[in-house]
Amino acid sequence: MTTTAASKQALGAYGERVAEEHLLAQGMVSLDRNWRCSEGEIDLVLRDGAVLVVCEVKTRSSTVNGTPHEAITDSKLDRLRRLGTLWAATHGICPQETRVDLVAVMRPRRGAAEVDHVRGIG
Repeated sequence: MTTTAASKQALGAYGERVAEEHLLAQGMVSLDRNWRCSEGEIDLVLRDGAVLVVCEVKTRSSTVNGTPHEAITDSKLDRLRRLGTLWAATHGICPQETRVDLVAVMRPRRGAAEVDHVRGIG
């Protein structure tokens, strides 16, 4: 089965909704979603107490091409850190701490999504 760009985009949007709901249920506050600049994109920006959280969401419907966790490389982490700094500067915020999190969402054919929130991946 081939995956179209539209179905990939729909799967990604689904995963971001699931991830945001999960994080809000954990007490985080959503600040931004799909923030873009010339350097790249942040899926979710949240506040966890006094900590600014840059959250990468990876959604998969199977592990044929690897797990969501395997998609996070050192260069991706470096870019997310830079993007977090740029987001904060753009919004006039000077957080005492910034953390990069991963929310891995597995969407099975049937049933609820499986969500794995990994705090401080980088």
